[in-house]
Amino acid sequence: MQDIDYYLYQQTNLRGRSVYYADMELTAWRKQLRDRVQERLGGFPAETADLNPLLLERTTCDGYIRERIEITTYAGLRMPIYLLIPEDVSATDVKKPVIVACHGHGYGSREICGMDPDGSPRTGDPGLHKDFAVALVKRGYVVAAPELLGFGERRLNEDRDAPPGASSCTKIAAHLLMVGKTLAGHRVYETTRVLDYLSTRAEVDSERIGSMGISGGGLVTAFTAALDERCKAVVVSGYASTFHGSILDRNHCLDNYIPGILQEAELPDIIGLIAPRPLFLEIGSEDLVFPLHSAREAHERLKMIYAHAGAGQSLDADYFDGGHEISGAKAYDWLKNVL
Repeated sequence: MQDIDYYLYQQTNLRGRSVYYADMELTAWRKQLRDRVQERLGGFPAETADLNPLLLERTTCDGYIRERIEITTYAGLRMPIYLLIPEDVSATDVKKPVIVACHGHGYGSREICGMDPDGSPRTGDPGLHKDFAVALVKRGYVVAAPELLGFGERRLNEDRDAPPGASSCTKIAAHLLMVGKTLAGHRVYETTRVLDYLSTRAEVDSERIGSMGISGGGLVTAFTAALDERCKAVVVSGYASTFHGSILDRNHCLDNYIPGILQEAELPDIIGLIAPRPLFLEIGSEDLVFPLHSAREAHERLKMIYAHAGAGQSLDADYFDGGHEISGAKAYDWLKNVL
């Protein structure tokens, strides 16, 4: 078994490629790595489908309006989004900054919007997500909470009777891998379509788009911002790490695996494509999914990238006492300062 361990170490210990990129001129490094990452994700459509937005419901909540919108992402694929709008928006002509809030594993977008799985107001513990979409709208942001593919209402029909927190990730990811695509890539591309939709909303200042995500939603947030510069400020919670220190170190959902990605770069270098735009990391001291030691390693690497970009002041982090969960203790104020 030791021979197998050593063989796998040799096969995946490809960090030298990242150093090569970092030694290049920043603009060339960014373009080359972006192109390669997008290819490893499975590529994106050459032409965008019409969004064809549809309003499904509109609900008055405590201090905000909650809309359920559906848009076309890929041709033939529809995505529901919760849009939370501060109630004072109609009283002013001032456009609001917007945050794209990406949930992690659980029962989908309702979990971050203060609802139980059936859409009723939450009565129990908010769990690791801490209703962070609601926390953000109450701080004055318009918030878009997309339903990521494989969760909630976007599970396969065969999984609809499973417990609400059960996902369809494994089967969807496996089928996509068989045709050279990835579930991570689909989620990232669909999130860029959310950005397309937000640019059509009268309430939204499209020059002040932020994003925040936890765990698997942290992957979507980080990769989307790495590839799409419309994301002006980014909070990654419970995800910033190294592939070696988390994804390859313990069992993860299949949606985390991207064929060939280590032939391009380690995870901190991919997240580093966000530089010089503001980036904030939330790192729980007791996170057992993306552990502290690999999160520190990622943070140190990101410090080097941001310094190289002349933007050291645009990178910050909160090492909080807690586990694999949203904190918000510093991140919400940070967003207010940078967005």
